[in-house]
Amino acid sequence: MEQAWLWFGIAGLTVVLELASGTFYLLMVALGMTAGGIAALLRIDWPLQWVAAAAVAGVAVWMLRRSRFGQRRIKVDASADPNTNLDIGQRLHVDAWDPDGQARAMYRGAEWDVALLPGESPSAGWFVICEVHGSRLYVAHVTA
Repeated sequence: MEQAWLWFGIAGLTVVLELASGTFYLLMVALGMTAGGIAALLRIDWPLQWVAAAAVAGVAVWMLRRSRFGQRRIKVDASADPNTNLDIGQRLHVDAWDPDGQARAMYRGAEWDVALLPGESPSAGWFVICEVHGSRLYVAHVTA
């Protein structure tokens, strides 16, 4: 019976550590330790308790890995992500362009460096912000 309490105690500590880490992997390991505790309650020998704990934890981690919670998230380039940078998609007016495709324009009460995206023509008019790198706005012509 003492072995079961040991398994359940360690499983509880693992759940506390999981709450601090913010991942689900330690929770899966705690499930394995709980399985070891259940095996101890059923009076299964010590080595088989370890096998039960390892098997349940391994299967639980494998299942978590295959679920949507265990998938790696694709890194999004923050310079062109409108969810990260609220300037993406906003409009600004450019009065004149340098021959090299650079300009200065007023945006949000300040002058910003503005550059054209590849394939855009340097003509005055309204532009939409597509990317932001530092203090430089990369723009494209507004399409109706």
